[in-house]
Amino acid sequence: MVRTPLTDEQRDRGRVLGQALREARGRRSAAEVSAASGVPLDTLRKIERGAIAMPAFFTVAQLARVLDLDLAELAAELLPADAPHVRAGAA
Repeated sequence: MVRTPLTDEQRDRGRVLGQALREARGRRSAAEVSAASGVPLDTLRKIERGAIAMPAFFTVAQLARVLDLDLAELAAELLPADAPHVRAGAA
């Protein structure tokens, strides 16, 4: 399967996500966060440096839980201001 190349905007958003996760991690080691979240250390490092620009939702959710990040606030920081909003329970 061939993947569609990421846009510059998607790559930039991945870098912003990585920076937000690094900042939230603070003085904790990546290995500590990896062990607590169940996200492989290599995957965490790749997300933090932006090499995985669009990680799976549940990967981000696991990290957010361990880092005490609110997913809605994180999404608001990462998504463009004109992105459509979806209400919980909407189909």
